[in-house]
Amino acid sequence: MGDGIHNTKVMVAGIGGASLGTEICKCLQLAGKYEVFGCDISSTAYGLYDSGFKKTYHINRENYATEVLNACQQSGAKWLIPGGEQPNALLGAEAALFAKEGIRVVTNDSEIVGLFSDKDATFKKLSACGIPIPRTTEITSVDDVATVGLPCIVKPATGSGGSASVFFAVSADEALIYADYIRRIGSVPIAQEYIGDEEGEFTIGVLSLPNSQLVGSIALRRVLEAKLSVAYRGRGGVVSSGYSQGYIDTFPELCQQAEKIAGAIQSRGPINIQGRVRNGILMPFEINPRFSASSYLRALAGFNEIDILLAYLMTGELPVSSSIKPGWYLRSLTEKFVPKEDVK
Repeated sequence: MGDGIHNTKVMVAGIGGASLGTEICKCLQLAGKYEVFGCDISSTAYGLYDSGFKKTYHINRENYATEVLNACQQSGAKWLIPGGEQPNALLGAEAALFAKEGIRVVTNDSEIVGLFSDKDATFKKLSACGIPIPRTTEITSVDDVATVGLPCIVKPATGSGGSASVFFAVSADEALIYADYIRRIGSVPIAQEYIGDEEGEFTIGVLSLPNSQLVGSIALRRVLEAKLSVAYRGRGGVVSSGYSQGYIDTFPELCQQAEKIAGAIQSRGPINIQGRVRNGILMPFEINPRFSASSYLRALAGFNEIDILLAYLMTGELPVSSSIKPGWYLRSLTEKFVPKEDVK
């Protein structure tokens, strides 16, 4: 693994542009003690040509876990971090395969990842734990729409991270049309009560250790004015995109509520909670059992959760965390020219 923690080789799997994977690379670079490698199934993935990676690998979609394993072995990386929702599910499920080769998949427990890949199961679990949630139900009829009320959010139970296929419905007809579309693309539609953004929308990262011990949390109040951060606006509602930016501060009451959620579900790694606030109560509408694409903003603020977890896994000790630097943390997109002869 190199000289102690320094020069530790880390592989990031899934490094498309403006993705979790490229943000993980930035976090590792910021820490200044890692050699970062990357792999992706797309030959035009931005990260394949990002100079932040020491070397990158274009891998085959078929036999994905084996291909990622080969890339790890070629690079000498003993630590593997999934760079997106699908890599997280696929590689987390194959953690034993990598462990046999001395490679640690750095993610939450596979049972947690499996549970939170299904939003219907997620909200049933949260409700059973006594966590306040927006009214949520699988949608099959007008009665289901009436259960959550209008306007409402309609989304697939699986694969809607980053607000993909998330719809804002103002009538029962719209909700049922969206639900039918979701069924046609092979998923289960759920309807969820729409919580207004008057008291703010937050993305909160909570880091726990593999033994469920809480490390800490950090909250960002999202700015819903920038085009990059908004997937939909109109007819009395706004739906955020997968690109969080905004104001980071301590927000102790909300962080405490987020930490309670992590404890209730027995999180054993990173989770990212997205929610809106009503009467001071955090109402989560999305929980992802992985690092967040806003992890680099958090690292800039003083909470580099990726470095903290890796350091603990390597040494058994937690680094002394610095205090949070309150302020606005903003994002943009970057551009890259790749000559056609250099495409991998």
